[in-house]
Amino acid sequence: MNSPSEIPELRPGQSVELLKELHILTRDGKLNQDSRRKLKQVYHLFQFIEPLLAEVVAERGELTLADHGAGKSYLGFILYDLFLKAQAGGRIWGIETRAELVQKSQELAARLGFERMGFLNLTVQDSITSPDLPDRIDVVTALHACDTATDDAIRFALARQAQFIVLVPCCQAEVAAVMRRRKNESFGKTPLSELWRHPIHTREFGSQVTNVLRCLLLEAHGYQVTVTELVGWEHSMKNELIVARKGGMPRRNAGERAGAILDELNLDELRERFIY
Repeated sequence: MNSPSEIPELRPGQSVELLKELHILTRDGKLNQDSRRKLKQVYHLFQFIEPLLAEVVAERGELTLADHGAGKSYLGFILYDLFLKAQAGGRIWGIETRAELVQKSQELAARLGFERMGFLNLTVQDSITSPDLPDRIDVVTALHACDTATDDAIRFALARQAQFIVLVPCCQAEVAAVMRRRKNESFGKTPLSELWRHPIHTREFGSQVTNVLRCLLLEAHGYQVTVTELVGWEHSMKNELIVARKGGMPRRNAGERAGAILDELNLDELRERFIY
């Protein structure tokens, strides 16, 4: 079996057992071509998030992070292993609706000695008012939280005064469903309805509009927003990375712009989700 020092891609102190559990290393501790690609993606994501974590620790001396729609808590474990375990304080929570995944994550954290990780069997929406989480969460992440769970993660982040929000949206079906249902009505309302006349365009345009409205919501609450690619499109089509930083004055016209978009696209019934 390879030792960590024999695999140049691994970083000093990185947990080999964790990488096996995440199927980045094979059971005999080797790194094949497929797992090398996975590891490259992990490091790429970590590159985006590490400076945010370091900034929080530099300011506050510790870090609180909540990962929504955590699944197997892949992201939380990686962030703990590569960053938090070297820090004196701080905690990472994984929030997941599937009880069996929460239990497996608890068992793995215990086995690895990752004592400052916690896992909660909650919906993202329920976590907004959960007393099991601190009032303030510094960083909120939601990678591939499906459909409106991303919006719930944003609402959670705003309620918990998050300094940073990191989102990779997934399956943005709600806006597209409303567009589809009101398509005939929209044809009489605006020529822009041609943008979603065909089913594939409904899906893709609905996804685009969803993320634009999310960015406007964050800007309305005083966040500076950056949107970029997470990995190359050849790896995943669910690839849009939204990073929001709290600071500065709220953008005064963001809510007005969002409202105008909802009116123009015949999506007024979604106003409460995207403007508050």
